[in-house]
Amino acid sequence: ILDDPDLKDIDPTVLKHCHAAAATCILEAGKQKADISAISACLEDCKLDKERIDQFCTEYQKNKDALEILLGSIGRSPLHITDVSWRLEYQIKNNQLHKTYQPSYLVTLNVESSDSGSHPDVSFSCTMEQLQDLVGKLKDAAKSLERATQM
Repeated sequence: ILDDPDLKDIDPTVLKHCHAAAATCILEAGKQKADISAISACLEDCKLDKERIDQFCTEYQKNKDALEILLGSIGRSPLHITDVSWRLEYQIKNNQLHKTYQPSYLVTLNVESSDSGSHPDVSFSCTMEQLQDLVGKLKDAAKSLERATQM
């Protein structure tokens, strides 16, 4: 999209926001199985002109079946964390060869889904403060779940 000559005068940030908004609109319409009248009403509320709404609805209608198939293939249940592993990484120098001496943690979450598809493990790097924050939030979530199950 950014290479399109018709769009060269538009700020790339604005263009990315518009693309994200359009993608969100399309995905939500597909997820809700919205009909053309509902989509038109929503776009009218967003102050789009009639010609653009008609063009959008025409393209959406052409691709609706493919969109529903794609959304159906994503899966319905969230991933479950089955195990976690971590290791301490100690960065001695940065890209500019300055000494940094910054410890960080490399965390890997082993995940599985009730759907048949396989999922790669989720890995991320964080500082000790970020890891402590994550652990605190997980403890809060566990306490909330425990309280909810006692009711």
